[in-house]
Amino acid sequence: MTDHVIVAERRATNRASVAVASLSVLLLTACTTTQKASIDQTSLHCGLLADECGKLTPGEKDQASLRYFNPSAQWTRYNKILIDPVTFWGGNSTSVSAADQQSLVNYFSQQLKEQLGKKFPIVEQPGPGVMKITVAMTDAETATPVLRSISMISPQAHMLSNLKYLATGTFPFVGGAQGEAKITDSVSGELLTAAADNRIGGGNFTTGFQWQWGDAENAIDKWCEMLAERLSSWTSGTATP
Repeated sequence: MTDHVIVAERRATNRASVAVASLSVLLLTACTTTQKASIDQTSLHCGLLADECGKLTPGEKDQASLRYFNPSAQWTRYNKILIDPVTFWGGNSTSVSAADQQSLVNYFSQQLKEQLGKKFPIVEQPGPGVMKITVAMTDAETATPVLRSISMISPQAHMLSNLKYLATGTFPFVGGAQGEAKITDSVSGELLTAAADNRIGGGNFTTGFQWQWGDAENAIDKWCEMLAERLSSWTSGTATP
């Protein structure tokens, strides 16, 4: 076998390996309705977190984009939760209308109560053993419904969508949401944890048929589910932050 043939075979094998790896990534992503997106820490306004913003550090793959944990927090002391009303801190530069802002924060508040209520008694007043959670949406972006549907249904358009994902890590025409949250001792105000995260639409086929805020709502759902599960594991002592 000549050197030329060996080189050609190696190149073909490498291309096949890349194709398989790329397909695997797409298949995994196609199962998700929402995916984590990066946050540029230098441009983060931290309207809600304010002074706590400087404490944030990049999270791991399955954590918020930026997060902080108080190393002195005694999580097992807490067994109830107080939920502040969710607010929208997009500022004058946001493209989200006042009506849509209200709709999104109402949905966020509802999901927080639903998911956290599965794990903790929700109380209305501060007290011993009560965590207080304060959440703000800092931005949201609509999907483009018709074009999003076409990109998922049409084979040619879907192929282009996959190529865009491989090149940029995002699918075309998706929406998303960005938010901040902090959890404090309801009596002393001691900061227990804080986070900022950004999520966008994933590659699940069903996301092609959502309304314009569907990707933002999927991000909210994911945040609330993760928060409930993790707070439950930390306060029960079965896991640590």
